[in-house]
Amino acid sequence: MNIRIALLSAVAMMTLGCNHPAEVAWAPAGDHIRTPWAEQVDPSNPLPEYPRPQLERAAWQSLNGLWDYAIGPKEGEKPDSEGKILVPFAVESALSGVGRHITADDALWYSTTFSVPKKWKGREIWLNFQAVDWSAEVWLNGRRVGSHTGGYTAFSFDITPYIVKGKQELVVKVLDATDNDEQPRGKQVSQPEGIWYTAVSGIWQSVWIEPTPTQARIVNYSAVSSEGASALTVTPVVDNAKEGDQVDVRLMADGKILLEEVVPVGTPAVFRPENPRRWSPEDPYLYDLVFRLVNAEGKALDGVKGYAALREVTEVLDEAGHKRLGLNGKPCFQFGPLDQGWWPDGLYTAPTDEALRYDIEQTKAFGFNMIRKHIKVEPARWYYWCDKLGILVWQDMPCPTDSRHGRWEQRGWASDEHNSRLTESAKANYYKEWAEMIAQQQVFPCIVVWVPFNEAWAQFDTQKVVDFTRAQDSSRLVNAASGGNFYKGAGDILDSHHYPDPHMMFTSGGAQIDVLGEYGGIGWPVEGHLWQPDRNWGYVQYKSGEEVLAQYREYALQLKKTVAEGVSAAVYTQTTDVEGEVNGLMTYDRAITKMPADELYKINREVIEAL
Repeated sequence: MNIRIALLSAVAMMTLGCNHPAEVAWAPAGDHIRTPWAEQVDPSNPLPEYPRPQLERAAWQSLNGLWDYAIGPKEGEKPDSEGKILVPFAVESALSGVGRHITADDALWYSTTFSVPKKWKGREIWLNFQAVDWSAEVWLNGRRVGSHTGGYTAFSFDITPYIVKGKQELVVKVLDATDNDEQPRGKQVSQPEGIWYTAVSGIWQSVWIEPTPTQARIVNYSAVSSEGASALTVTPVVDNAKEGDQVDVRLMADGKILLEEVVPVGTPAVFRPENPRRWSPEDPYLYDLVFRLVNAEGKALDGVKGYAALREVTEVLDEAGHKRLGLNGKPCFQFGPLDQGWWPDGLYTAPTDEALRYDIEQTKAFGFNMIRKHIKVEPARWYYWCDKLGILVWQDMPCPTDSRHGRWEQRGWASDEHNSRLTESAKANYYKEWAEMIAQQQVFPCIVVWVPFNEAWAQFDTQKVVDFTRAQDSSRLVNAASGGNFYKGAGDILDSHHYPDPHMMFTSGGAQIDVLGEYGGIGWPVEGHLWQPDRNWGYVQYKSGEEVLAQYREYALQLKKTVAEGVSAAVYTQTTDVEGEVNGLMTYDRAITKMPADELYKINREVIEAL
């Protein structure tokens, strides 16, 4: 049965920018299938959860909701409003209420109004965007505040100098050329087909304001485990600190202060709890962190909450001498699906936080212990749920182009002639966004492997990129190029792709950790749950769940044999169908699981326990 949104009332009292009531109309756009959660989207307050759970402030105000929008010439002035768009859903999505594509020659304009709570008087007010694809320019009350490029990273502006009495008028201009071979964009294309999907433009993650001190403020932290995951080094990051400023860092367990350190700004706090409880997929235990910034006189300046885990990611040797992925000092076979993170109603954006959590819960229910997040970066709450529920994550960097600009070699070592011919500006965009992504995501314990390249898509200067990645974060392993061109000694992992059966096309010969980064793709187009009526495909296709299960079981038996030969991880394609791809474990609308979950769990646990 197709899942459809029940259309809301054509005229309803809704909140514009969360605090500007007006009579407006909103309904989802288009006639594609939708998920069950689409009906739960509240246009007056979509995605109301605090967007940044790893660095949470007590006071904040969501700006998600219905904004005005217009599409005009790239170089033109702001046009008059064409209607309402539901932020934070991309303009191309059904849940935006617009469902329109923009081109490289277009500018997408947003505008809304909001009020600043009176109780925030005397504090700095920060405007936060969790993600805007790709280039954003921001004005408040007619004055330019700033700009940002990069479709996957958060950015903020101090808007205190721009605030006026009464209502604040916010305007955002977005440019997005998508597949121009310059900007990281993953699987977005202007003309979707096959493994390439509908482009995503504009605001696609939450927008909010929050007050901070007028002096120093806490903006980030790192939390790195060591000493066999028995010690935790926590380093707060503070802006505008003055001499004498200190940070009181508390390690909390079950609501109680376990350990406490007061350290000068820039100095790490090191905790060694008695009877340390180590995080793993079987026991995803998280310690809470409470940060309190104080000045030399002891006055409290700022305070935020976060969390951390005792878990250490290393290379280890098994009894047979094979290099393995290690978790907390022990070999851990990592097995999970390729997760594209697309939704038929929200495209890049899950309809609700419950929906975001659902895919992770199902992955665990299927018996997997890992997810490869495939050339997309998720909202912070997705990683929070992975931390909370206990799933390991391999994080890909979204590519700026496909394999057209280089040579792809999977059966031996590559050379410089295989490099993609990217422009220097494309490389600069790559490095800028990769560094920002790592800086923002390094606080999530679930992430255990960085993946700079997928296959040979925009793969360039591989060893330099590996070195760059390690310089940003040395606490995780680096999979230089999943299924890409292999360079001897580049990264910790050699990753081969093979469809449909699990077969290593090339191994490192013991020089690196060998993994099977993609296989499978067993397709079954389930009638009534398809994005499009035809042009659906999988690497292999069947007509029933029984046939899919039989083939999946056969591939699992083959995979178990590779484990004994030294393969240390495997990634099955894929979590859900995506647009015309019908090789998901679930249909695109998440309404149907194509194989019995209990059978999947049994098969997958046998693979993991084969090590």
